[in-house]
Parts: sequence; structure tokens; C-alpha cells
Amino acid sequence: MMEANDNQSALAIEVRGLVKTFDEVEAVRGVDFEVESGEVFGFLGPNGAGKTTTINMLCTLVTPTAGWAKVAGDDVVRERDDVRRNIGLVFQDPTLDNYLTAVQNLRLHAELYGLQRDVVAPRMRQVLEMVGLWERKDSAVGTFSGGMRRRLEIARGMMHSPRVLFLDEPTIGLDPQTRRSIWSYIAELKEREEITIFMTTHYMDEAEWCDRIAIMDNGQIVALDAPDTLKAQVGTDRVMIQTEDDDAAIAALQARFGVGARMAEGAVTFGVPGGEEFVPRLFADLGVPIKAVNVSRPTLDDVFMSYTGTTIRDAEEDAGKNRNRMMMQMMHGGRR
Repeated sequence: MMEANDNQSALAIEVRGLVKTFDEVEAVRGVDFEVESGEVFGFLGPNGAGKTTTINMLCTLVTPTAGWAKVAGDDVVRERDDVRRNIGLVFQDPTLDNYLTAVQNLRLHAELYGLQRDVVAPRMRQVLEMVGLWERKDSAVGTFSGGMRRRLEIARGMMHSPRVLFLDEPTIGLDPQTRRSIWSYIAELKEREEITIFMTTHYMDEAEWCDRIAIMDNGQIVALDAPDTLKAQVGTDRVMIQTEDDDAAIAALQARFGVGARMAEGAVTFGVPGGEEFVPRLFADLGVPIKAVNVSRPTLDDVFMSYTGTTIRDAEEDAGKNRNRMMMQMMHGGRR
């Protein structure tokens, strides 16, 4: 009995059968997972996979259609106020007041959370120093770069010392160098604050920072484990070739090598053990002229492809086309 209680206390997040339906669209379709205290846990998947909807349910911004979830031991429906006191949230879209200074933004947040006045000033300095913005504390946020604003939002989310920090696409729209800088700050925050971090992303390199990741597709979790473990399960290298006749190349790969291939990101793509050793055989026996070839070790995108049959980039493009198609149908329907 003691062991069960110890395990419960070690869980920062517990989710069972969580479902969210909007009209006829099932955005999240019965997900189950646990996040241990002190873990950096990530949701990896294309836009529209259900990541943000799940975070919104865990942060009490959206009520689940079915199932249940606990954050920091509190039920997200029955104990919403307790959940909100114990979490920090950095939204995907910016929510800072650009006309206020960094300190004024943090002070407003502190007032909303009811922080005692005597702890506000030292806490502001602490979080601003952690994200490297103390020297700019009195500058208007409108003068900040995109990366600086993101760091300030993270500092704001830490003001009330949350037990769980939610980061929804924390570096979206930032250049690779700034993204790396943001993650250095996040890693330092985790060490100093001893908190649990739950993030969503569709960037492969970003997911590598996580202790464990859940890969989402169409509202469901298709895989969940440590990044290296998931990549090891793929067991093959990814080979991408550009040919003069891609359909003929796909047929030849199956007929001559017993290898199933598909089009992904504009190239004939397949997985084989020992990709570099396979390439000479490919040139010698494929029977279709090859214009370019690329071989890479398994990535998280390969994991996504192994479970879904497509890459995250292609899944996002398909989702974008579907959204555009739906908008066009709505527009034409409104004209009738």
C-alpha cells in the first residue's frame, strides 16, 4: 500500500482515457500517459495532432469530453483552482503586454496569482536573471526580440514557483540559434527549480531535449518512450533518392530488393539496415537512373513514419491542405 502511495506522489501528471470532441471532430481520442515529477516530457507531432488541445485540458482551459486527468495530484475538472495554482503556462501565441516593461509584466502576473508583496521583488530578480534579462528589466517589451520575449514569457510562467511548467511550442517561429539558446535556459531552469516540464513541439531536435516523448498523430499517442529508445526500435537507416522515374523506382525497389518505399518530402524514401552499404547495390541493380541519394541514421521523424506511414512535415502539409479545403467549402457554402 505504501508503494502505491509513493508512486502516486511521484506522478506530476496522470491521464486516463482523455477525450475532447468539438462538434463532430474528435481532436483527442482517448489518450493515456503519466509524467513523473522532475521529468521533461514532450508531445511530438504535426500541427493539428491534438497536442495543444491536450495541454489546454491539463491546464483547465478546456473541459474534457470524457476521461480524466490529474496535475500535481489535483483533478483538472473538480479541482481546477488547485491545478492552476500549481502550474505555469507559456502559450503558443505571445501574451505579453508590449507597452509594459519586463518588470511590469511580471508584477501583474504576481498580483493575479496573489504572491505576497515581500517575495515579489526578489522572485522577479531571480527569474529574470535565470533567463538573462535582468539588465533589460525596465525596457518596454515592445523593444525585445522574439527570443527575448519568449524568455520573458518563460520567466513569467515561473514567477509563482509552479510544480509543473507547460510550454506549448516554446520556440515556434524562432531561428535555430535562438531556439538552442531558449533550450539552454529551459535546461538551467529545470536544474535550479526542480520542476516538471511538459512541452509540445513539432521540431525533431527540440524533442531530443526530453527525457521521454509521446508521439501524437490524429489525436492519439502512437508511441511513448525515451528518444534514443524509440530511434533504436526503428532498426534501419533512412535512404532518400531522387530519380528520373519515381514510380518505376518504387516498383523496382520492391521487385528487386523486397524493399517497400514511399514518396516523402519529394523523394523516394525507404528504410534498410546498413544504408551506406546498400547504396552501391542500389546504383548497380535498381535499373532506374538515380540523380541524388541521401542516407541518415534513424531520427524521431523515422519513428513517426514507422508508426504513421508519413513524415511530420508531410503530415503538416496534408493538414494544411485539409484546413484550406474546409475553409473553401465553408466560403462557397455561405454564398449559396
